[in-house]
Amino acid sequence: MKKKISIIITLSIVLIGIIVILINREEKIVKETNKEVIKKANMLTMMLETEAGTGNYEEVTQSEWPQEGYVFNAELSKCENGGTLSWDDENKKVVMQSNTSDKCYIYFDIANQTFADYIINGVYTEDGVNGLYYHDGIGTYTNANQEAGDNSYRYSGANPNNYVCFGSNTETCPNDNLYRIIGLFDDDKDGTYNIKLIKNTSIGDYAWDSGNSNTWDSSTKPNIYTTLNTTYWATLTSEWQNLIDATYQWQVGGMAKDNSYIVKQYYDVEIKNQTGYEETMAVGLMYVSDYGYAASPENWQTALYDYNNTTNTNNNWMYLGAVEWTISHRLGSPNSVFYVHSAGGVGYNSASFADAVRPSVYLKSEIALEGGTGSAGDPFRINL
Repeated sequence: MKKKISIIITLSIVLIGIIVILINREEKIVKETNKEVIKKANMLTMMLETEAGTGNYEEVTQSEWPQEGYVFNAELSKCENGGTLSWDDENKKVVMQSNTSDKCYIYFDIANQTFADYIINGVYTEDGVNGLYYHDGIGTYTNANQEAGDNSYRYSGANPNNYVCFGSNTETCPNDNLYRIIGLFDDDKDGTYNIKLIKNTSIGDYAWDSGNSNTWDSSTKPNIYTTLNTTYWATLTSEWQNLIDATYQWQVGGMAKDNSYIVKQYYDVEIKNQTGYEETMAVGLMYVSDYGYAASPENWQTALYDYNNTTNTNNNWMYLGAVEWTISHRLGSPNSVFYVHSAGGVGYNSASFADAVRPSVYLKSEIALEGGTGSAGDPFRINL
């Protein structure tokens, strides 16, 4: 009996020993596995392009592969010990094949997107950030109820980073080639946006019409049309002319004067409810409403006639400080055209007067961005 009990005790001890060994072995396997996972994770370095087309990359530590806005760069992505890397598009992940421990560098480029897409997806995050506002009519900031409601993206405020180098590809952009983005517009509602630029400086003082007439119809065009679409147009080389949408429809029907109008009211009569004549042309001028919406939103409840104070002018990047023409003429007055006077308010002037002219153009929707941050010293560069 004692012998039987001794055998049982011995077997129990052996069984317990086996269990302990198995547990320790399992723990060791888990630890070694975790070490291997960590080791492999530490052997992968992810590099994301910082600016489209620049070839500049920075190391990131995010735990997931980029899903949108980036594409796998198979040429640059390599492993030190012969491992191969490929992109599994179905599962949206990088596949590594290697027979040994390897250190791999995985590169992702910013996806080939249009200039407009870059602004929408890369610059705009929420209303007011980077001076950009999405005019969908449902913002939550002060005076958001005064948005245009046309789903445009517009730059507003004192000095947003909306500079573009246009007409030159020199390393340092000449001041004469600095333009600024008024906004992004999808007027034909086809889902693609045209970027609207305005020259940062005037090309000189010109009469809107030397005959003192503001008539604009299918057979009669004022002098300003020729100044913009012949004189100014000829200063651009063909490679830059080809970037401009020369078939854009500009609203030139005019509108009645009302000194009490705030910017939304001007937009409604100038653009939204325009029943006048449209002109197909490559180059135009800013609309009155463009100027109004370039001011910070807190100014949108102020009549544009009263924009002549430092609160408005200091918070409106489009303010030039000169007497400057807009594209809209005054209905009911055969010789009057809307303008921005040197103090900043909107009024009207005789068409024969020589006032500052800043050409404005719509870029073709497929134009791509090459680089730049949008500041005056590092303006956006267009891919030619």
